[in-house]
Amino acid sequence: MFTISAKDPHSNARAGKLQTGHGEILTPIFMPVGTQGSVKGIHQHELDQEVKAQIILGNTYHLYLRPGLEILERAGGLHNFIGWQKPMLTDSGGYQVYSLSGMRKIKEEGVKFQSHIDGSYHLFTPENVMDIQRTIGADIMMAFDECTPYPCEFNYAKKSMGMTHRWLKRCIQRFDETENKYGYHQIFAPIVQGSTYPDLRKESSEFIAGCGRELNAIGGLSVGEPHEDMYAMTDLVCQILPADKPRYLMGVGLPENILESIALGIDFFDCVLPTRNARHGILYTSAGVIHIKNAKWKDDLNPIDTQSSSHLSQKHSKAYLRHLFQAGEMLALQIASLHNLCFFLWLVETARDKIISGEFAAWKNHIIPTLRQKL
Repeated sequence: MFTISAKDPHSNARAGKLQTGHGEILTPIFMPVGTQGSVKGIHQHELDQEVKAQIILGNTYHLYLRPGLEILERAGGLHNFIGWQKPMLTDSGGYQVYSLSGMRKIKEEGVKFQSHIDGSYHLFTPENVMDIQRTIGADIMMAFDECTPYPCEFNYAKKSMGMTHRWLKRCIQRFDETENKYGYHQIFAPIVQGSTYPDLRKESSEFIAGCGRELNAIGGLSVGEPHEDMYAMTDLVCQILPADKPRYLMGVGLPENILESIALGIDFFDCVLPTRNARHGILYTSAGVIHIKNAKWKDDLNPIDTQSSSHLSQKHSKAYLRHLFQAGEMLALQIASLHNLCFFLWLVETARDKIISGEFAAWKNHIIPTLRQKL
């Protein structure tokens, strides 16, 4: 069940709460990506106590290949396997199918692909992807879809959208005829597609809205299109998807992308960007973006960011973190990753507070230029 507790008077932003099988999620929310049952460089205890993550992601494609369904089922699902008892969402593998273009073949039946691990062949269908996600035990299960690239010709985008809709009907049938595997409620979420074509996005949004599911997602954006196109498509879709259900914009993104999308009515976000960029020394702070490997931070003994960072990154200086990167210490990647995740969770938590107080739009417009600054 999703309840909305506050709406911003000057935008479409809202603060809500989604109840799941492993607890409630306060929105808007950012979900750290734990593709293979691990958020890179971050222990589950840190995710809980430092980052204060409410929900994390796993990936159907990767978990299916390794460690495999047998061990996950014996463990009682991914929650038990990794020691995380808060909500989890699984991506259906559609994006991995998109990214492995040289190793897969898409047909009406489903997608035949080669494992990136050992080259073995596998088939994903709408039906078995539902079964796999049941076994993984996600609180939120995503529909099996095709994520189109950008740029994408209109005819291909239309054809792909049609197949995604047909696959969705099969996903729903399989989901509805199967039971929750481990005794708790699982949510199924369909995905809007249609590339950057307004008429296709409108058609897909209406189709997804008609499915009457507990959460709806928007896919096929943040794949290289201009930000203006992403916002235009998101705005269009949010006007059609039911307002009483949470909306999930998949794979987004930069801090300013998140805030602008919250203003359009988005509730859920995920992206590998905080941890991936952290491993390259790019830090997001309330004062702007820091490239910690740059020599200018060599003698800076101030904390990384006292406003939004974890206790750990408040404790350590920019100079020390730069030293760790220069020395090739693994701790550099851990501290940087932890900091960025804490920042992203701080950002959406602050957004929620500003929505509740009625100050979100003004705060967003004020802070975005600051967040874009390169320090």
